[in-house]
Amino acid sequence: MQKTPARLHLHIENRRQSLWIYHITDELWAAAAMRHKKLAGRLDVTIGWDGDILDAALRTADCMIAPNPPLVWLPSDIALTNNSGAHGAKCEDYCAMAMLMLATRMPGMLASHRAARWEPLFTTPIAGKTALVIGFGDLGSAAGRAAKKLGLKVIAVTRSGKAGRPADAVYKVSRLESALPQADFVVVATPLTPQTRGLLNRDRLALLKPEAGLINVGRAAIVDHDALRDMLIAGRLSGAVLDVHAPEPLPAESPLWTTPNLVVTPHISCDDPRYIDILLDRWFANFARFAAGKPLLNQVDRKLGY
Repeated sequence: MQKTPARLHLHIENRRQSLWIYHITDELWAAAAMRHKKLAGRLDVTIGWDGDILDAALRTADCMIAPNPPLVWLPSDIALTNNSGAHGAKCEDYCAMAMLMLATRMPGMLASHRAARWEPLFTTPIAGKTALVIGFGDLGSAAGRAAKKLGLKVIAVTRSGKAGRPADAVYKVSRLESALPQADFVVVATPLTPQTRGLLNRDRLALLKPEAGLINVGRAAIVDHDALRDMLIAGRLSGAVLDVHAPEPLPAESPLWTTPNLVVTPHISCDDPRYIDILLDRWFANFARFAAGKPLLNQVDRKLGY
């Protein structure tokens, strides 16, 4: 086993155009280093912005924290990990909120509110209905936990056809057409890969019950948002909550803003203001494993893309 050097150079790369919640500042790094003094004492750290010192840093860096590097950019002998697991708690809250909003027809009532129109919408209790969760990793499992707490049956759809708790049943993605008609709520929580791009196209959306609702916390390109809009306008779907869009920010002229029975949120479903603290604590946990010669957690499978 190769011995870990006594000191390592960690480079942290930031993008100014990203939201402040994702910036690893000197102050946030210093706070994390205080929480992990022994491990931090082995690191020489540089913090860059928009590539200002990146070329020089890469000449000596042993490890790096950076936003979304393209997999083709990384040498094959470099281990890549992600922050999976950091988003579950917030996503669970968001999905519970979204499912309850759809179950109570809140998008329609908000439209009536804005129009100063008294239009009672009566609904049945949410318990006993079915949530279909596409993708059952960190986000999908969180959506499943939210659904179970609300008394729903949970059907998972995964690439492998396997899923752990709290799924009551699981389908391979190749059998998605058989699963969709069962859903009262569809939660899209899968990563965007060549295989999932356009997964919920017009034909598959048409398999949903008219009273069903859709929630997307995964990536916009997984769902045909134009087809979804057409279905909402035609009353072929009861409602939708979209947290991911293309492009982002969603332009003011986008027709999604005025689509009936649709709630648009600005990509806030899975992160909170403690995001960087969570990220750095998880990074230090993995660094401790690296220093001890243990396998790293959350290693990205380059073939799968996540």
